[in-house]
Amino acid sequence: MKTITLQVNGVRHDIAVDDPDMPLLYALRDDLGLNNPRFGCGLGQCGACTVHVDGVPVRSCSLPVSAVGEGKITTLHGLGSREQPHPLQSAWIEEQVNQCGYCINGWLMEGAALLARNPKPTESEARAAFADLICRCGTHNAAVRAVLRASKQA
Repeated sequence: MKTITLQVNGVRHDIAVDDPDMPLLYALRDDLGLNNPRFGCGLGQCGACTVHVDGVPVRSCSLPVSAVGEGKITTLHGLGSREQPHPLQSAWIEEQVNQCGYCINGWLMEGAALLARNPKPTESEARAAFADLICRCGTHNAAVRAVLRASKQA
């Protein structure tokens, strides 16, 4: 067993791991009890497991927990709160981006990262940010509208 320290949503956590190559996703869900991110494909292709490490969106299912180091991890839980939602979370509701909820984690985390690095993205930039996400709900256009709405709130 090895103890690894993770900074998640502003809180320090020490977890014991048998295998330092264990995916970060497992530590977040199993050790810390966070229900987002989600396990989707397990290959880093769908985006359901997306978190931010130092503000950069990464697929936590394919990132070894030991590779995070001193990085600050933000999950959907740390993006905003019920009392103070992230502008994208508010815009998501206002645009009624209906989804089954499974992949929403990836969409919100990718969209929030886009807004952090480019507060006024174009429609094509928003579409490009979502290009590597897999979703079957067909709400892609509404998600893009939510990013553009959130950019106006900033």
